[in-house]
Amino acid sequence: MPLLPRKAVLAVAAVIDVAMQDHGQPISAKTLAARHGLPPRHLEPVLQALVRCGILKGIRGPRGGYELARDRRRVTANDILRAAGTVEDGDELHGGSELVQRVVLPAMASAEREFGVALSRINVEDMIRDAQALNEQAPEPRTAEARR
Repeated sequence: MPLLPRKAVLAVAAVIDVAMQDHGQPISAKTLAARHGLPPRHLEPVLQALVRCGILKGIRGPRGGYELARDRRRVTANDILRAAGTVEDGDELHGGSELVQRVVLPAMASAEREFGVALSRINVEDMIRDAQALNEQAPEPRTAEARR
């Protein structure tokens, strides 16, 4: 059972992708969407939310796009999820029984806090390091020339 919605995973992937770009080379929403197999209209609201929260910076113009707005070590997975609107701040009031109010919700709130603490220990720099290691391990794609 996945704990994170697809939107959350895509938000983290988009930030990692943006952060891996060469400094000063913004990446367009269209390019990001294509890399992750999405229509741009699905990713754009997430990217805008990340801009509003100061994780990404939007660059206008023909060579515009998105770049990281702050140091990679200072952006955590928890920051990204909150900015993308996939983690709620504060407790929402839920209807229901006394069992829900006094047992279930407090137990789940405790687990959510612990999950948030764990997500706060994961920063963009760490995930980039893992992505680069993965790229180094991936075999080179075979070209038509190499197959002959």
